[in-house]
Amino acid sequence: MKIGSRKEFSGEFRIPGDKSITHRAIMFNAAARGEALITGALLGEDCLSTAACMRALGARVDIEGGSVRVRGTEEFCDAQLYCGNSGTTMRLLMGLVAGRAINAEFTGDPSLSNRPMERVASPLRALGAEITTTDGKPPVRVHAAPLTGTKVDTKVASAQVKSAILLAALGADGETTVTEPLKSRDHTERMLAAMGADIWQKGTSVHVRKSRLHAVDVEVPADISSAAYFMALGALRGETLCKNVGVNPTRTGILQVFDRMNVRYRLENERTVCGEPVADIRVYRSDLRSVSLSREIMPLLIDELPLIAVLCAYADGESVITGAEELKVKESDRIAATASMIRAMGGDCTPTADGFIIRGKRSLAGGAIDSCKDHRIAMSGAVGLAASERGGEIKDADCVNISFPGFYEMLGE
Repeated sequence: MKIGSRKEFSGEFRIPGDKSITHRAIMFNAAARGEALITGALLGEDCLSTAACMRALGARVDIEGGSVRVRGTEEFCDAQLYCGNSGTTMRLLMGLVAGRAINAEFTGDPSLSNRPMERVASPLRALGAEITTTDGKPPVRVHAAPLTGTKVDTKVASAQVKSAILLAALGADGETTVTEPLKSRDHTERMLAAMGADIWQKGTSVHVRKSRLHAVDVEVPADISSAAYFMALGALRGETLCKNVGVNPTRTGILQVFDRMNVRYRLENERTVCGEPVADIRVYRSDLRSVSLSREIMPLLIDELPLIAVLCAYADGESVITGAEELKVKESDRIAATASMIRAMGGDCTPTADGFIIRGKRSLAGGAIDSCKDHRIAMSGAVGLAASERGGEIKDADCVNISFPGFYEMLGE
């Protein structure tokens, strides 16, 4: 895919629905009593994997244009579950299936088959789940077993790990408490509460008791992680307006970074939709300054870090990002892939054990980027190339379909 250089980039954009919320809306309603309509859903490859798995478990999931109609089932059947490239699908479903006393085998594509699953399996075993992994990776097998509520302290602030435990706890006797070192995104807690679960939060702990879920309609807001690419282009090359973006405070780390980097933006038309805060986000061309980011902010922006690194490459001064070792276990080793991407465009980025050191140049030449078949690297690279002097090319660019079908068309390529 060739990406042309842009001296100006402005416009109004309607970003696809939030991937995290779409996954949960399909999955949770498929495990609930009743029928629900999900509108504004992101129907990329990852969320289609979730839909396919829920059908295999016995729910009815019908896709009608940009909407999904789900008729849930409270009695799952034993199943072979192929999760494609979607770590969210596999990790959350490990918990949900463990709480339903059935047998299931989880597999994925070659990339997912190399990603760690013991970080989910281990805390689930604390509730009594019988789970086996393959040297810590997929295939994963969950065997029917009774669960009992307990207290779990997670080692990492991960919404996927936390969500898997909470979903298993819906089928466990007694009360389960999940405590994180830092608060991660809370879409699971919000949606489970809306569906009637006995769940409450206090600080970085979430408490849940055995519960039945009732289907609810969901209007999915635009994904701030996807909007971030066009927000960044506004900061680099013009003025952009992204409509109907979810601004859940556990997801808006990118806006905190904008504040620190001197990005000019404002929130317009702020409102609440289905329990999630939503706004239109307008971003203006800005003189970027360097930034230092450390562990405490990472749960709020882990998906946006490759893009933030690109902004740092165009900023004035040296930026330092630490506490981001979680990037190593994404679709690629995003520390290595991000550093390689920035250097390929003519930037100066040194990878470290848990992040980057980036020496901003204000202007990058452009060049040829290897996406490592990672959608976040491909889209971050596209932003960097569009803002560069001569543009360039992205290898394996079609991996963006995992989370953002139509990205290049919206970019104008």
